[in-house]
Amino acid sequence: MKKLLLFAFILISSYTVNAQKDKQKQVLRHVVMFGWKPGTDTAEIDKVVTAFGNLEHKIKLIKAYEWGINNSPENLNNGLTHCFTLTFSSEADRDAYLIHPDHKAFVAVLSPAPDKVTVVDYWARK
Repeated sequence: MKKLLLFAFILISSYTVNAQKDKQKQVLRHVVMFGWKPGTDTAEIDKVVTAFGNLEHKIKLIKAYEWGINNSPENLNNGLTHCFTLTFSSEADRDAYLIHPDHKAFVAVLSPAPDKVTVVDYWARK
């Protein structure tokens, strides 16, 4: 009986430690997608892309940044062409990013360029 209890304790302890490690490994993704009004000047789009990319160097809460232009053949992007993904360690870091003065300055650069904006945040899973 003691061996069974010891085995059960070891299993529960192992599960708890592994669950805590998995939670620590998780990252929060902040995905932003833009679509542009027809005829939007390429220089205007490039200005937004550059300004977005500069945030990674200005706001240390951003753990990773990447972006790209849609090239899906499925035609399901609903007019959204540019996708930006930022990675954060926590919701608190993401929330601090949203109110950070450099982020607010970036948002001011957007006006009035994007026609469509979609934002999705999620905890990354494997």
